[in-house]
Amino acid sequence: MNSLGQEARDWIISIVVAVVLAFFIRQFIVELYIVDGPSMRPTLQSQERLVVNKFIYRFRPPEKGEVLVFRYPRDPSRDFIKRVIATPGDTIEIHSGHVFVNDQLMTEPYILDTTRSEYPKATVPEGTIFVMGDNRNNSEDSRFADVGFVPYDLVKGKAMLVFWPFSEFKTLD
Repeated sequence: MNSLGQEARDWIISIVVAVVLAFFIRQFIVELYIVDGPSMRPTLQSQERLVVNKFIYRFRPPEKGEVLVFRYPRDPSRDFIKRVIATPGDTIEIHSGHVFVNDQLMTEPYILDTTRSEYPKATVPEGTIFVMGDNRNNSEDSRFADVGFVPYDLVKGKAMLVFWPFSEFKTLD
């Protein structure tokens, strides 16, 4: 094989390996997302770009306080981003503008306003989580029947960091 043919072959192999690696990384390790809408303000702004860790929940379930991406139960082709408020076995209740988990008032420095809606006391079923947006009064979340308790199999990953716009670069803890 002449050197031009060898060089072309090397380029093709390099491109195929790069595409396979990119597919593997996107499918199983991390994915990039764009925030769409105001439901996570002030933590996240619409049009910010995020890195989402798709790997972490293969080893452990979501934990309270984590911001995650999940497939919308009514239309799994859409993704939502919300904060985990309660996990399996927890009780959740919302009244008088406050959220109570296991009968304890939650301290939530990340929310914009007190919650205007009410939610009767309920227990989070096994294999699901209760999620809410940080902008409580402008968020479609577990309080609504079309979202409800989110099954683990709809969870795509944990939001790890905002990378764009660069002026807003931050990790999400």
